[in-house]
Amino acid sequence: MRFVVCVLLFLSLCAPALAQDAQAVPFAPDQVEARAMILIERASGRVLCEHNADELLPIASITKVMTALLAIEHCDQTDIVTVGRNASGVSGTSLYLGLGERLTLKQLLLGLMLRSGNDAAVALAEHVAGDEEAFVRLMNERAAMLGVQAHFANPHGLDDENHAATARAMALIANEAMDYPAFRALARTREARIPWSGNPYERALTNKNKLLWTYEGATGVKTGFTGKAGRCLIFSAERDGMELLGVVLNCGQWFEAAAQLMDWGFAHYRFETFLTMGQVIKRLPVEGGMKWSVPVIAPATLTAPVGVAEAARLVIETEVRLTAPVRDGQVVGRADVIVAGEVIRSLPLLAGESVDEHTYAAGLRRALRHFNPVG
Repeated sequence: MRFVVCVLLFLSLCAPALAQDAQAVPFAPDQVEARAMILIERASGRVLCEHNADELLPIASITKVMTALLAIEHCDQTDIVTVGRNASGVSGTSLYLGLGERLTLKQLLLGLMLRSGNDAAVALAEHVAGDEEAFVRLMNERAAMLGVQAHFANPHGLDDENHAATARAMALIANEAMDYPAFRALARTREARIPWSGNPYERALTNKNKLLWTYEGATGVKTGFTGKAGRCLIFSAERDGMELLGVVLNCGQWFEAAAQLMDWGFAHYRFETFLTMGQVIKRLPVEGGMKWSVPVIAPATLTAPVGVAEAARLVIETEVRLTAPVRDGQVVGRADVIVAGEVIRSLPLLAGESVDEHTYAAGLRRALRHFNPVG
């Protein structure tokens, strides 16, 4: 049986200074001229604003975020990739890979993410899955695992009537990828050099994401363009411990729109800490155990983005009592951050130690351990 034990915190977040900052921004998200867009806070996944975020649309080279994610999940950065016939000569943006050329997986990933090489995408796909068709199946299986609306037909994003995704799907895919340090490093790399077989000089790669140079705190992610998809961009930045991630699809002023959306997000939301990792919330009584109670702890820091005009509350729900045996790390409750009746972030609460069941033999052993005869 569970019941709400206590409401630990009620925050009225109409901070005057932040409110003034928010009012000073002459911009509203609905002013963005994009076919679809979405902006989320990365840690919680909370959607801060959106427009047509569930419309299936062509996505051009932001497809390569999924390609990079799968390569990182399935392979080692030091793998040697041999360029096959299918990869050499792929149309569109290219690294001009030669048949039989050998590069490390990391070098090809740099070519994929910075130069947006379509040939790099095919070379990676064949290395990961054996052939492009099998890799596309992996892409769609991974999308299904994430529960997103996306259907991939190739690893690079060249126009195909069967290749489309929603802005929400690409935000969630990118959010997943950004959890990997190797991907984060790629997404924020401005420039790099990789070998160029048969040439006296290296390939010089420059990231096409101009926000990495122009936007304070930019952390990624990927550009894309085709005639059918228009300009597509996944973008992210971190300030004051809060990281925002967004997507614009078919957006003429893509970098400007991304900067405006993030400026708006940082002005209107702030990161609040509700619990800290290891914090003892309370103690729960234990029936039939070798100890009378057990601490309830937060296994991680609980944070959430809260709007400057929003009121947030933290609700703690735990078991009324526990029955021995209790395992260290056993889930015994939950903490919810609630805004306007909606749970925007949750954290399971755990037992902070184990409690053995009380038996005659266990009680006797305990008594003997504490017995100290006087000699």
